[in-house]
Amino acid sequence: MLNIIIGWLKPDSGSIKMVENFGYCPQETLLFPLLTVNENIEYFRTAYGTKFFKTDKQQARPDELLREFNFSNCKDKKVNILSGGTKQKLNLVISLFHNPDLMILDEPYASLDWETYQRFWEYAEERKKEGKSILIVSHFIYDHSMIDELYTIKNLNLACV
Repeated sequence: MLNIIIGWLKPDSGSIKMVENFGYCPQETLLFPLLTVNENIEYFRTAYGTKFFKTDKQQARPDELLREFNFSNCKDKKVNILSGGTKQKLNLVISLFHNPDLMILDEPYASLDWETYQRFWEYAEERKKEGKSILIVSHFIYDHSMIDELYTIKNLNLACV
């Protein structure tokens, strides 16, 4: 279902209307392990055609997000030596650095440490106040007070391809 929402698969029936400016953070990191954190950021910035201007408040700069999630000290480290949680932080930063109107996050905090988990929810609340939306797909909902709407999907007949 998530692959249909983000446009990787077409639905068998019905339709989905998506906002143009969305960010997607997959459960499995889509990073280049032999590149540094900065090189991964530059790669995805170039691939998405995203420009960063200090004066443009609509663009969230990667450096700000690295500080936000407390891993600026990893900028020059290769991804293959990072912990799973730090890789997930980078995955999250890459999905957010263009300041999307809708953030689609698949298990975004599954491997995060407690401090980063709490910071994630603070960040989410700040984006919500800006009128942004966040769709979180997760098996783990620790704090229902942070969720505006909660949907449960049951009895799916999924075929493995």
